[in-house]
Amino acid sequence: MSEQRRLGIFDTDPYLVPFAGDLYARMDRYENALKRLLHPGQSLADFAEGAWYYGFHRTEDGWVYREWAPAAREMHLIGDFNGWNRESHPMKALEGGNWEIRLKGKDALPHLSRVKVQVTGDHSVEDRIPLYATYVVQDDLTKDFSAAIWAPEKEFTWTDSDFHPSQNVPPLIYEAHVGMATEAERVGTYDEFTDNMLPRIKQDGYNTVQLMAIMEHPYYGSFGYQVSNFFAASSRYGTPDGLKRLINRAHELGLSVLLDIVHSHAVKNTAEGISGFDGSDDQFFKAGPAGYHPAWDSRIFDYGKTGTIHFLLSNIRFWLEEYHFDGFRFDGVTSMLYLDHGLGSAFTDYSLYFSMNTDVDAVTYLQLAMKLTKDLKPESYCIAEDMSGMPGMCRPIEEGGIGFDARLGMGLPDYWIKTIKEKPFGQWDMGHLFYEMVSHRPGEKTIAYAESHDQALVGDKTIMFRLADKEMYWGMSKRQENMVVQQAMALHKMIRLVTATAGGDGYLNFMGNEFGHPEWIDFPREGNGWSYAKARRLWSLADRDDLRYVDLGNFDKAMIGLIKKYGLLEEPYVGGLLQHEQNQILIYFRRGCVFAFNFHPSFSQQSQFVPIPWDGDFRVILDTDNPLFGGFGNVSDDTVYTVSDHAEGRGIRLYLPAQTAVVLRRADEI
Repeated sequence: MSEQRRLGIFDTDPYLVPFAGDLYARMDRYENALKRLLHPGQSLADFAEGAWYYGFHRTEDGWVYREWAPAAREMHLIGDFNGWNRESHPMKALEGGNWEIRLKGKDALPHLSRVKVQVTGDHSVEDRIPLYATYVVQDDLTKDFSAAIWAPEKEFTWTDSDFHPSQNVPPLIYEAHVGMATEAERVGTYDEFTDNMLPRIKQDGYNTVQLMAIMEHPYYGSFGYQVSNFFAASSRYGTPDGLKRLINRAHELGLSVLLDIVHSHAVKNTAEGISGFDGSDDQFFKAGPAGYHPAWDSRIFDYGKTGTIHFLLSNIRFWLEEYHFDGFRFDGVTSMLYLDHGLGSAFTDYSLYFSMNTDVDAVTYLQLAMKLTKDLKPESYCIAEDMSGMPGMCRPIEEGGIGFDARLGMGLPDYWIKTIKEKPFGQWDMGHLFYEMVSHRPGEKTIAYAESHDQALVGDKTIMFRLADKEMYWGMSKRQENMVVQQAMALHKMIRLVTATAGGDGYLNFMGNEFGHPEWIDFPREGNGWSYAKARRLWSLADRDDLRYVDLGNFDKAMIGLIKKYGLLEEPYVGGLLQHEQNQILIYFRRGCVFAFNFHPSFSQQSQFVPIPWDGDFRVILDTDNPLFGGFGNVSDDTVYTVSDHAEGRGIRLYLPAQTAVVLRRADEI
């Protein structure tokens, strides 16, 4: 290996040197893909023009509709416009598996009229939803889905040209589901989210909104992860313009908006989705059993096919340009990367990342997706949901990486669940806790979180519900003391504080969890009588002064404010200062702030030594025991602590109550 060819990824992680051949092959595949896909002088954005060529588009004298369906034998456009006549509007076969029909007259396809395309294959004739449909609606009576022409007289006007998403890095992410963001027992709307949720998110201090379940999906209870129509914003919540108003308003408030994009699989339904669209089994997907996900009961894309790459990259460009999203959270990346979808590997050895089990075409596709996203929107932010720890996931492509900005720290919520379930409070391993927080792949950014939507779904529990259990039903009132609830609240705050400040380079919270939303999420289904009772968020709980939820919300707001004020996540290094297993003490520092935790359930430290690597006078700038956060007020925020020499070393001594964490900083830097 010559110095000239050396990839930067080896400098970041020398343990990758034995796998240099695999990483050079990764780069060769990427460069060869660009050569194969692009004509001379063509950019990747030019290649990803599917949404501007296919689908329905106005022309000077009417409309044109196009599809790519190479295995189709005949295609007929049907809909309201022709009384659903199956013969009157045949499509013309063009070169390359393309089909086209032109309709004369501006009103040939009226706004909101419903359309489908009848596709005749070798062995089937089916009515299908157009691949590039941008608005898909469900009939109230028949429950049948159809594409609807979205052609309002007045196009939406954006007013966000001055917004720059780079101002929101590091990201403080509020993960949200528009449909369940209402307190009413129904599906919420884009407009309600705009009016009610965006101001709340802004007030709470988060700088980024991550929207789930936006891409159209036939089954509401899939949480949006069984996508049927990749270019359609879900009509459950309103119209395309409703989503645009939401994003435009978020930008006016200074909030970035990320799309939870699903390119890891697709719903297998043929009536609603893209599976078997042209009559073949493998238009976009792997053929045969390899094309089906055994755990998700869905279709698996073939990332080596030009048609698949074109469709998915066009999808990325569409969401960035049509809806002004500021980046993506890529769902199911682990499933994409491995032929067994990551179901059979523990990834305890580097060789597992470069084995015959790796889907190298998926790796190349993700590199292409990241290049396209950054080409179109250099300030965008992209997050990979990868639990495997694939090397280079969050390193620049030119260094041998895949190009994401960050990966989700998926091990952190798993660690908290396991700890709470298996270890009695007071017997937690402080060394292991700190290791879990700070151990990341070298040079790659991590989004830390204690719990996301995954930990709140039916069959699981939120952290607050795990800690308080049934006591939440009657113990959250401030009119009475409940020691189980008090302890749960103390741990809820401490868990979030250590995760947010030591666990990564960004932070994520699922809506409602910041104030300890009770119970789980359970979408309407036959088993619960199609109830929306648990598919909503009870915001009123957080707004009532007589309940303790408001205290947890106050703490979360203060914690986010602290992170932003001192730019804590801009400094990647977290330095350990002290761990004491018996006393359950953990102390560390990050960017000038010292964090001291007493996880012991009952033993308060009257004179806890806190080693501090700087001279000066220090004061407490945040403590979880503050009455504003539901605490007892046992920590003095006014006391000045002067760093001096002690028997244990140089630092300070302070009173550190049980079940309490404090944050200190030099008084002249507050």
